[in-house]
Amino acid sequence: MLIRLIATILLGALAMSAAWGEPNGAKLYARNCAACHGARGTGSIGVPLALPSFQATITDDYLRKTIHLGRPGRVMPTFSNLSDDEIDAIVRYVRSWYSGPVVTYSNAPVKGDPARGKKLFAQNCAACHGANGEGAKGTGVTFSRPRDLPIMAPALHNPGFLAAAPDAMIKATLMKGREGTPMRSFLKQGLKERDIDDIVSYVRSFEKQPLAGSAQLLQAESPVIVRDSPYDLKTTVENVKTAVTTNNFFYGRVQTLEYGLTQPENENPKQVIVYFCNISLLNQALGVDPRVGMFLPCRITILEKPDGKVQVMSVNPKVLSQLFNNSELNELCEQMKQNYTKIMEEATL
Repeated sequence: MLIRLIATILLGALAMSAAWGEPNGAKLYARNCAACHGARGTGSIGVPLALPSFQATITDDYLRKTIHLGRPGRVMPTFSNLSDDEIDAIVRYVRSWYSGPVVTYSNAPVKGDPARGKKLFAQNCAACHGANGEGAKGTGVTFSRPRDLPIMAPALHNPGFLAAAPDAMIKATLMKGREGTPMRSFLKQGLKERDIDDIVSYVRSFEKQPLAGSAQLLQAESPVIVRDSPYDLKTTVENVKTAVTTNNFFYGRVQTLEYGLTQPENENPKQVIVYFCNISLLNQALGVDPRVGMFLPCRITILEKPDGKVQVMSVNPKVLSQLFNNSELNELCEQMKQNYTKIMEEATL
């Protein structure tokens, strides 16, 4: 009797230990996914994961691989830092929003004619997914998409998607569509199953034709651009203000680096920020990815060091593409880096 009681206690302790050690999917989702996909999967920057028509056509393995691989060059980053157990916990939590049957797919390739599928893709898919399957421009935030669209068309010509989605899943999506999104059933649009097989075969051929830029991130050589000024602080500030206006920006204001962080009398007058902006460029940047608003307006920091030497510095805008995992920002960030550098160099000549 005593041995049975001890065994029961030990088994109970082991069960409790396992339960305590199991990753919490809700907390992991809130920490890693909710900012883009919504607290309850209703979508925002990311796709609405709770959408029944989405859940009905995807597999758990598709979710796992998507979390692990992300979408290189798109808004969805890789989460290779998460363990398999943590990813499984997130998948279980995402699936808790869906009560329907979970599908499984064969990994066998769909046999079709990719050359014919290319023509059908151009006629039926390119308007939303891009001429080369690179995906719609912008994010799921309404500033960068029409308000009547609940989701931006995903990138099909993307190594993360192609590694995660089997042919059978792509085919099922084309045949059934996604209710609640602009993706309608291709069968209901008049295509035959043979046509759909050809499109799937063409999409799969993307693996042999990687896109040059849309699935790549910029590599910033340094997160900060720094220039030494031969002038005193006051002259350098005036030079920056002049360079801002001559480079098609409008000057906003100058304030101390510590403004709002301490009492006015305690602010260091030898550390200041010059704010400036270009409305056209601002609108363009927000249209690509509204999250860049966190880094606007443009600013340049000017510091007088204890030895009297003055430095001019700014954040390297190319870091944004890495941070936001959005290759659409590449060209814009390169342009902004050149603008910042030119202003700073003109001010310190």
